[in-house]
Amino acid sequence: MKTYKNLWDKFISVENFELAARRAVKSKKSKKSVQYFLEHKDELIQKLRTSLINGTFKTSQYKIFTIYEPKKREIYKLPLYPDHVLHHALINILGPIWQKMFIHDSYACIPGRGLHAASRRTMDFVRRNKYVLQCDIRKFYPSINHKKMIGIIARKIHDRRILKILKEIVFSVGGETNLPIGNLTSQWLGNVYLNELDYFVKHILHWRDYIRYCDDFCLYGNNKHQLKYMLSNVKRFIEINLFMSFSRTIVRETKNGVDFIGYRHFRKFVLLRKKSALKIKRRISNIIKYHDWSGHCVGQIAAAYGWLKWACTYNLRNKICQEKCGLFDLMII
Repeated sequence: MKTYKNLWDKFISVENFELAARRAVKSKKSKKSVQYFLEHKDELIQKLRTSLINGTFKTSQYKIFTIYEPKKREIYKLPLYPDHVLHHALINILGPIWQKMFIHDSYACIPGRGLHAASRRTMDFVRRNKYVLQCDIRKFYPSINHKKMIGIIARKIHDRRILKILKEIVFSVGGETNLPIGNLTSQWLGNVYLNELDYFVKHILHWRDYIRYCDDFCLYGNNKHQLKYMLSNVKRFIEINLFMSFSRTIVRETKNGVDFIGYRHFRKFVLLRKKSALKIKRRISNIIKYHDWSGHCVGQIAAAYGWLKWACTYNLRNKICQEKCGLFDLMII
């Protein structure tokens, strides 16, 4: 395995933190905290870099709140400065390194991939296989073991000062487990953690038709009993090596459709998951009800259209347009 030792100079450079700042404030410039940061950007970046060079940086206090869609989750929020800027600076350097590690069929939070690429790949697997084994890890981010996480990182990243910063971030929530949902670094580190599973399935078990999106993954095959045997191997691996467990597993026929990443995949077409359709209709109804045409809500409409256009949803789009007085005619195009 290729390792990386001399990353510090590139990481701590002014150019890297300037780029990190631009990425951290993108689409957020109307916020007062962002405006303040931009007014004092050079001074604040220098202060952050100095704290990192001196080894005195500490993660800010988290603000924790709960969301209930699609399921109950605790979200951890950090301020733009210094934390978001630092996280972007780290990912600018470490992201390309980690991305080279990931298998082709891992799709979550990876530049150039995403939901729709995963959906297209799922259709390939559905069309050439009779069965699918679907698995979902129980409370994935809260279950990530801190020491195991650092051990995985340290096999690839040998720069002592970079590792110290990563340890500060990983251990910042206290306890033995939990990677805070809401951090940019958590998205990447979650992929690094489950890359261990990807490697096991693809290179140890030599299973070809496998796809993962965050903590949801599927193995496809034409032998139901073989898939059940694979389940026992995968279950043992995540329990012993990753200290995790499944919340759900099921083996089913692909001809009945595969419900994955918000869509229902059949061999000849893709439908939107019923819960996803209801969520979109509720969101649009609230925008109409409260006459909220802020940039955030316009973005929600665009996101809804993005979901709908990738599935067979003409009738649903038409119905939404009729119910909402033609305000969303874009959706039936």
